[in-house]
Amino acid sequence: MTLKDKLAAHRIYMLLGSLFITSLVVSNLIFQKFFYWYPFDFEIFGSKLFEISVGILPYPITFLITDLISEIYGKKRANDVVVTGIFASLFSLLIIKMGTVVPATPWSYVSNETFQIVFGNSMIAVFASMLTYLFAQFIDIQIYHFWKRLTQGKHLWLRNNFSTWFSQFVDTFTIVFLLCSFGIIDWANFKGLLISGFIFKVLIAVIDTPFLYLGVYLFRRRFKLKVNEEIDLLESDVIEQ
Repeated sequence: MTLKDKLAAHRIYMLLGSLFITSLVVSNLIFQKFFYWYPFDFEIFGSKLFEISVGILPYPITFLITDLISEIYGKKRANDVVVTGIFASLFSLLIIKMGTVVPATPWSYVSNETFQIVFGNSMIAVFASMLTYLFAQFIDIQIYHFWKRLTQGKHLWLRNNFSTWFSQFVDTFTIVFLLCSFGIIDWANFKGLLISGFIFKVLIAVIDTPFLYLGVYLFRRRFKLKVNEEIDLLESDVIEQ
């Protein structure tokens, strides 16, 4: 690769990492709100199919990004992005905590009570959710590279879906469990929300498979990569120094 290509690969990696961190932080801040999408009038354990948290919406983006980084930049770079995202999330919690402590002015559009309801009452739940997400992402990356080694870089659809399905079940189960444990939602909704959330994520994983193929194709074409070949950013980092 030329110097220009290496610098371009580094910039794209930084962009993907930024999108990942943004999606991660936002999803952990908005997950207390639930919405419904009823393509089918069907109930599961008393809950409508696809009554799900809005925090689920950015999650498929994060798994798509980590799969793309895993495929093009390798396992270590994917893990680095996940760890960086967790630090960013913890930093965002610190800022929210500071915002909770300082008093609102009498004319503030958002009162102390409103801010506390939205952010303050679930700091522990959000923190636990982040740790769960970290665990799920590491599972996703491990399984992805297991299938990548087993298939010698072929059958991209297989490792993309199998890794995401398992890790998303772990993530969905733990998040719904935490929401019930901290009294944010009722235990009666546990089974329905678990199944609805997991089915939704499975469908999204299937839908985003063509986008992963497109991303991998564009990378390989742009940087002239062979099947199973990865970009080593360490070399470009040395050159930049």
